Amino acid sequence: MATFVPPSSELRLVHSICGVVVKGCWGNLLKPKIDTNLTAIRLREVLLQLSAYSYSPCLAWELFRWIESSIPNYKHPVQSSWTMIHILTKYKHFKTAHHLLEKIAHKDFLSSPSVLTALVRTHDDPDVNSHVLSWLVIVYGNSRMTHEAVQVFEHMRASGFRLHLHACTVLLNALVKDKLTDMVWKVYKKMVKVGVVANVHVFNVLIHACCKSGDAEKAEKLLTEMELDGVLPDLFTFNTLISLYSKKGMHYEALSVQDRMERAGIAPDIVTYNSLIYAYSREGRMREAMRLLKEIKDAVPNNVTYTTVIDGYCRLNDLESALSLRDSMADKGLYPTVVTYNSILRKLCEGGRIRDANKLLIEMGERNVEPDNVTCNTLINAYCKIGDMASALKVKDKMIGAGLKLDQFTYKALIHGFCKARDMKCAKEYLFSMLSAGFPPSYCTYSWFVDVHCDHQKEEEIIKLPDEFVNKGLCVDVSLYRALIRRFCKREKVDCAKKIFGLMKEKGISGDSVIYTSLAYAQWKSGNVSVASDLLDEMYKKRLMITLKLYRSFSASFAGDDKILGLFWSHVVDRHLMSKNTLKDLQ
Repeated sequence: MATFVPPSSELRLVHSICGVVVKGCWGNLLKPKIDTNLTAIRLREVLLQLSAYSYSPCLAWELFRWIESSIPNYKHPVQSSWTMIHILTKYKHFKTAHHLLEKIAHKDFLSSPSVLTALVRTHDDPDVNSHVLSWLVIVYGNSRMTHEAVQVFEHMRASGFRLHLHACTVLLNALVKDKLTDMVWKVYKKMVKVGVVANVHVFNVLIHACCKSGDAEKAEKLLTEMELDGVLPDLFTFNTLISLYSKKGMHYEALSVQDRMERAGIAPDIVTYNSLIYAYSREGRMREAMRLLKEIKDAVPNNVTYTTVIDGYCRLNDLESALSLRDSMADKGLYPTVVTYNSILRKLCEGGRIRDANKLLIEMGERNVEPDNVTCNTLINAYCKIGDMASALKVKDKMIGAGLKLDQFTYKALIHGFCKARDMKCAKEYLFSMLSAGFPPSYCTYSWFVDVHCDHQKEEEIIKLPDEFVNKGLCVDVSLYRALIRRFCKREKVDCAKKIFGLMKEKGISGDSVIYTSLAYAQWKSGNVSVASDLLDEMYKKRLMITLKLYRSFSASFAGDDKILGLFWSHVVDRHLMSKNTLKDLQ
């Protein structure tokens, strides 16, 4: 196994230590002469000799554990642990080997290419190396150390080691969980190139990746590929596809998959039914949702089933049916969860029924259902909309008292409430707190500040907002200037937008496509065609293009300006500020 051949003096010392171990005189190993000479390389040779002598890893494993427990302050170096893992794996003591690998994987930077190369060179058994490195991928993948798992996979690929199928599944699944969808397909292609033949579990992860990215077409292609490769889809395969089609409102396709599933002899479970019911409920087709709920066979409806239908009724403003269904849950031995209550609470608050919402909150307390962020944010938002900021702040305080943390929705609701109440001091305090907590405000949030100041002819105050950020020690980036310029342009306050643009340039911050397009259109609409053209020229010089997303956003925002906007877009196209692909998509 080992490529290293020790010189005669080294060999005598190794044999001497092995003799002591075989005779059972382990205490002699603690003598200074042997103790100090027990280096990583010598211990490696001892472990290899002992396993070869006994045709078993047991003696070597006993010595390995005894040394660490008997020699004060001794910790096995990674080389010794790696050798022990290889010996255990060679003799098929997989569970012990895996446990030891798991122990050292997190502390010894095993994924580093230089460390891996050095370790792998010490043992030339490709099967054992494939086993150990595949386990290492699994350990890192299950620990959400995706970068390290990919590094080990790349090393295996470069060294010609075969990655086990389970390791493939774990690695791809870790990438899906980290929302690295593009990376999933790159890694899968590399796996196929090195000879990995996908099984049902690998295909399931790939279809799950399609579900996460909403790519129904690719998912269908994968199902076809499975069938061509002779890989039979299982319950998870079909459920993932049904979930994907249901979320995209593709009812016919979802029902076709269910039919295909039953023809394959696989009975739908409650997950299947929940996805189909979700599709109907989401679109307000409650008659079909209830019919399917009553037709469920060989499966038991659960909290998710009932909550989905209740949410559907709430979306249709049919609170009576929602509450009736909630009451019927007890007959089935089910009780509403916080998610169920949140659906009803949201509809009560949307209808301004705050008193009924509070009664529902009391009922939650009586049933020991703990409110979550959604519950609290729904109530805070409802109070803010009616201008009852004192009650909104009370809910916020209770939220913190219950151990919940304010999120971006909490801050957004409170800022909106204070802006509506014209309490700009408090609105700014929560804006600064939001930024300090690491939540970037949206364009919508900044718009409220601009609107309030413009309504009171206090535009100069909002123009100073970037300076206030600096005074508070907050980072000022292009997103703040972009939001202010966009809103001023929308309100046709072109001079204010120009001032903000000038201040931004003085700070050395470059404008983006949104900023230049907003300013150019505002000037165009005001009749300053030459100024608009200059801005578009500058945009072209900076290689800033108008994307399909920007085009659609602008067209929706200025939907009432059909004629003027149409002329503006023609001018933009003439100046080559849209790519051929964007123009193709528009056509």
